[in-house]
Amino acid sequence: MSKRILTKRENEIFNKLIENKTTKEIAYELSISEKTVRNHISNVMQKLGVNGRASAVVELIRLKELIIN
Repeated sequence: MSKRILTKRENEIFNKLIENKTTKEIAYELSISEKTVRNHISNVMQKLGVNGRASAVVELIRLKELIIN
């Protein structure tokens, strides 16, 4: 089994991003602060070496970390 790039929480957040949820909606649904959501997104972008949420989503799909249903 290959090592996953995303933590469980990062995966939850990015799955909500591809559902077109806002930072505020994600924070509410996961019972965390908007700042925490933004921090998770920033951490993932840094891990991937990309700028922007959209680039992170594209890269995660390319790496098969996110599956679009």
